[in-house]
Order: sequence, then structure tokens, then C-alpha cells
Amino acid sequence: MVELAKYRPHEVTLETRADGTCLYRSGHAMGPVARRTGDWLHRWAIEAPERVFLAERSGGGWREERYGGALEKVRALAGALLARGLNADTPILILSGNGVDHGLLALAGQYAGIPTVPVAEQYSLIHGAHGRLRHAIELIRPAMAYAVDAAHYGAALALEAFEGIEIVASRTHGRHGVTPFDDLLRGAVGADVDAAFDALTPDSVVKILMTSGSTSAPKGVMTTHGMMCANQTMIADALPFLKARPPVIVDWLPWNHVFGGSHNFNMMLANGGSLYIDEGKPVAGLFGRTLENLGLRAGTLSFNVPVGFGMLLRALEGDAGLRRRYFEDLDMIFYAGASLPQDIWDGLRAMAREQRGEVPLMTSSWGLTETAPATMIQHEPTDRSGVVGVPMTGVTVKLLPDADGRCEVRVKGPNVMPGYFRNIRKTREAFDSEGFFVTDDAMRFVDPDDPSRGMRFDGRISEDFKLLTGTWVRAGQLRLEMLACLAPLAADLVVAGADRDEIGVMIFPDMAALEAEGLGHEAQDGALNDPRLLGEIRRRLSARDREVSGSSTRVARAMVMAEPPSMAESEMTAKGNLNHRRVLERRKVLLDRLYSADDPAVARI
Repeated sequence: MVELAKYRPHEVTLETRADGTCLYRSGHAMGPVARRTGDWLHRWAIEAPERVFLAERSGGGWREERYGGALEKVRALAGALLARGLNADTPILILSGNGVDHGLLALAGQYAGIPTVPVAEQYSLIHGAHGRLRHAIELIRPAMAYAVDAAHYGAALALEAFEGIEIVASRTHGRHGVTPFDDLLRGAVGADVDAAFDALTPDSVVKILMTSGSTSAPKGVMTTHGMMCANQTMIADALPFLKARPPVIVDWLPWNHVFGGSHNFNMMLANGGSLYIDEGKPVAGLFGRTLENLGLRAGTLSFNVPVGFGMLLRALEGDAGLRRRYFEDLDMIFYAGASLPQDIWDGLRAMAREQRGEVPLMTSSWGLTETAPATMIQHEPTDRSGVVGVPMTGVTVKLLPDADGRCEVRVKGPNVMPGYFRNIRKTREAFDSEGFFVTDDAMRFVDPDDPSRGMRFDGRISEDFKLLTGTWVRAGQLRLEMLACLAPLAADLVVAGADRDEIGVMIFPDMAALEAEGLGHEAQDGALNDPRLLGEIRRRLSARDREVSGSSTRVARAMVMAEPPSMAESEMTAKGNLNHRRVLERRKVLLDRLYSADDPAVARI
């Protein structure tokens, strides 16, 4: 357990311009930055060659790749890639999820200056999402594609879009035309590998991450060595305990997303840590595997999304052995993706104090795929969820406040992308006249009189809308409030009401929670219409109505969707986020019913 003295206190500056715009910065100096991610690998291969770097489940234990062996394999893979003529203009598409071979191939690409492009495995495994996969292939134009299992990904690999692209698989199942991954490991390591590595600069693009596509077609975020290396320095500047001892994580967060694939993966590599890959997920049927993995190997850091921590808290409450093991060496509990409900925060906090007599750093951060991702972080203790903290070292956060203190957020720093891959127009639109990246996110200061207390997320500006009366609705923040109000019945929801006279919500239910609460889920014409369920929602909306005032926050009606959000129809992104615009567009008939006068599937107050 890290001691309180190892937390770095917030120190910030806030410059206010004549037009009201603010420039918000860390008061701490930025530490030294590595030139290339391969420099980290070389360091730990020398200093700790037998330490586990990557591990995945194999039978009853783990397949472990240690730092010394990892460097040898990365260099051999780099030699095989270069021998095929691959270079900065011939990316590698990675179809499958987290795995040791995936990690080694990604590092080999970074070592040789060949961009790798991890895409959501759902694009390959869900037939209806193949359009997203085709879009990625057409945009990226890869020379090679990797899948862990050629049979499991066979339907995707059979697409015409892969014609002329070399397919590599760890398990080929004897399929014709598929190169075994082991063949790449036999690559010759010579002067060409050393020359390619020496030629790298911080500006070399070595990863292209696809955006979620929640507001437009997915874009490719060009990610450089400099972005990733600077971001790990910024994180270590904020979290000194990362340097105090090598971190260990048991982590499921997908590597096609910047949180798992850049933030967490590189955190282990930069600090000589160990990443145990959790093939479980916080969903029914897979979370048991996560618990099994945590029983085998606990971490010093715990990363998850709020729903994952909710499921973990319930499991820990019923398992004293797992509870003891989970908190034994824990330095930090870190949530991202959404605000952690305060009751889950309080539950984990109380449990940690009971187990250890003190609480690890419980925190969150803020950033985007385009910012590598960490840009703001709460790096001193706080007693509340929902705070994303203060700017990290080396970053300037530009705040454009409105009349009620809500700030539009823009960012400049060494962690910000150079642009979108093969999309000059979108790149140009992404930056303002001063070169700040326009995030479309909004925030508020926790204490307007003390900027060192940090900021809290306050929604996305593009999700805001006006009611018929002209009143603005801050949909992002309202969604979080409604999820808390309707927990655990609502897995997610969309706030509606643009050009209407009042706010409504379209609820995607947690079916397991409905059953646990003894609520029915009879469906008719796309909506659940069980009177007991609608009565419970009406009761909660009415209770909330007594505590809020004003049409901008009053939710007057709700409907429960019978059909879950569809990834194939672009209602849900690969990250599991709802595409609000697409939901409202695709379900316009249900949206109109939500605002009807007498539909029996609508809960009204």
C-alpha cells in the first residue's frame, strides 16, 4: 500500500485573459521523456530480464513473457516485417483482442516504425459490424492483418476486402494462405532492424487508433512515439508511486481503445511493470473469469469502468479471501469512461479501510483518443467521485467559460495528436486558430474560488439541445443524474427533448436487474410495457421532481426499450458507448410515441 506522503499535491496556475478565456496549467515541471517506446523495452530487458512483462491465461496458470525474451521476440518480429518491405506507409491491422502475441506484434511495429491499427474485435466477430471493418480496411489500406485464431475470425478474414493482404494468425488451423505467427518469430535480426530503430523520432507515427464513431464515421488517430512517451512521463509526474515499485495489473480493458492499449499497456512498459491479461469482462457470463484471474494474481493498481467496479464490489462483499487478496498490495483504484456512482465509491473506500486501515488513491483522469489519452488527473486524495482533477505536466488546458461557469475545454501539449489519418478536413476542423485541440467536452471547477481543487466533467457540448421554449438542456450531465436515479434498472439511456416542450428519456434496461427486482419485462412494439416496471420508474421520476426545479433538468416522461442498442446499426460503439444521435434517428417511431399523450408504454409524471 502506498503511503499518503507519496501522493503529489495539486499545484496549478490559472491565467485569465481579457476576453474571459482561461489557460489552466500544472505548476509542476515535466520530467524527462523517452524518445521511443523501444527505449523502455531495452531498459527493462537489461535491468530486469526475468521480470514478467506480459502474461495471459494458459490452462490452470499463465503463459508469461519476460522482459528479456520480449525484446528478443520483438526484434525478430521487426526483422520479419522489414524483410517483407513493410514501412511507415504499410500499416498492420490487428483484428483480435488482447493477447501476448498481439502485444509483441504491436511493439515490433513500433520498434521498426510500422504503424499497427488495432480494431475492435466485435467488428470481425459480429456479422452486422463487418461494415465497420470494411471502413477501417479502406481507410488504412494495410499490408498485413493479424488474428489470434484463423478459424474464430474466419468469417471476417473471408471478406473480399482482405484480398491482397497477408493474413497472420497464432493458430492457423491449417488454413491455406494464412501465415503462422511463429514464422514471423524466425525473422532475421540484423543491421536493417537496428537502422530502422535508430531512424525513429518522437514524431514517428507508430499506432493508429480508430475513434468510436459516435458522432461520425470512425477516424484514425495518428499516434506517435512522442505522444505516448510524453504521456507516460506526465502520468508518472502525477503518480510518484509508479516509480517506487514495479506496478502490476490484471486488466481486461481492450487494446483497440486508448485507455487499455496506450494508457495501461504503456504504463507497465514504461515502469517495468507486469500486465496480466484478463480475458474476462464486466458482463454476465464473463465476469466470473475476471474473479478467477484476480484470485490467481492480484495487482497493485486496479483499472475499470464504473459498471465493472460495481460488479467487483458485490463480489468482494461475498468473498472474504478475494477481498483480502484484492486490497493487499493495492496502491490505486482508477475508474474512467463515466463517473463512478458515489455509493460504489463509498463501498470500496470503506472496504479498503476495513482491510488495510487506509485507503489507496481513488481517482480518475480525463482525456481522449486524440490526447494519448491522459490530460487531467486527480492526483491527490478526494472523498468524492466524478472529479477529473487538474492539468498534467506539460499540458495547457484552454477554458472557455459561459455565463453560469460551465467551460468548454480545449487542449495543447506534447500528448496531442498531429491529426487524423488521411483526413485533412477533419484534422483542420479539430484545432482552433491557436492550435488547441477542440475536445467538445465541458467541465466545471469543483470550487470556482480554488482551481487547485480541480474540475469535474459536465457533458459533451454536441449533446446539448434546446427545448421548444428555448431553454438549453445539458444532456450529458443530465444522463449521469438519471442513471443514478434509475440504478440499477437502467443500463444506459438517451436524453430526448430537442424542440419538444419537456425532457424525456429512452431507457435501455439491465435485464438482470429487472429480474432481481422482480419486475416484468413484457414487450410490445419495441417497448417494455409492464405496469409494475413503469410504476417504479414513475415513482422515481416523481421523487426526483420534488428535488429539482426548472425545465432544463426536469424529466417528465420515460420509455423502456425492448431491443438492446445495435452495434450493426451504429447505435453502439465498440467501446460500448451509445451513439445518441443514431438511437434517436433509428428509433424515431418510439421517440414520437414517447411524446404521445396516451401511449401505455410511457411513464409520465
